Amino acid sequence: MKTRVFQFHLFAMAWLCFFTHSSFGQTESGTAPASEVTTAASEKTEPKANRLVRLSPTEEVWLDRKKKRVIVGGKICLRKGLLEMFACPRGTKEHESIVAVNAKSSLVHTALLAAGAKPGSPVSYDPQYVAATGPIIDVEIAWKDENGKTLKRRAQEMIRHVKTRKPMKEDWVFAGSGFWKDEETGEEYYMAEGGEMICLSNFSTAMMDLPVESPQENASLFFEALTDQIPPLGTEVRMILTPRQPPKPDPPASPSS
Repeated sequence: MKTRVFQFHLFAMAWLCFFTHSSFGQTESGTAPASEVTTAASEKTEPKANRLVRLSPTEEVWLDRKKKRVIVGGKICLRKGLLEMFACPRGTKEHESIVAVNAKSSLVHTALLAAGAKPGSPVSYDPQYVAATGPIIDVEIAWKDENGKTLKRRAQEMIRHVKTRKPMKEDWVFAGSGFWKDEETGEEYYMAEGGEMICLSNFSTAMMDLPVESPQENASLFFEALTDQIPPLGTEVRMILTPRQPPKPDPPASPSS
């Protein structure tokens, strides 16, 4: 499994290098989501094409090269109910996710690699529970209200604990999912394509997961949608994924005089 994941990372980075140096990779005015995720006046003076690279003509994934973050297009698909995911690829698990993303999990994974994130390991249960590991990825949602004003909210503010009724505090980690092989065709598939892009219940197939125990059984689900913090159904959103930078080590102490 580790060899296959490593090969995927090499392929993904080679593929990304091609697109970021091709004419297609240059963001055209009017097609990039920069205006929806940028608020600082100083950023507005920078040409969009110098900062954002769209990674596919058919999927809504952009790499922000300057800020080392990933921007993904999607829609609000659920505002009330229990949750196993925060975000899933469109056409997979919208019945238990807040955001349906217009991209495959594998492409978002590739973009996170390009933003500098290195995946850890998904949750495991054999012989005992071991939590998912990986770098923390901060998740924000940006959208425009009925007056055209851009709003932004942390994903955790749209989710609450079922028992405490308080907003979620846990962070997500980039676990990296894995691959399965179709024995009949010999083809291999990235497992998070089935819906497990950004998970709230622990899945061994998760691209991003919580590094704490969170069951999958319906009767035991920990999280639900915080309805009044979520935009209306069908609202187009931009999901902003930012690998959190580790704290800088303290400078060495000066030698005593």
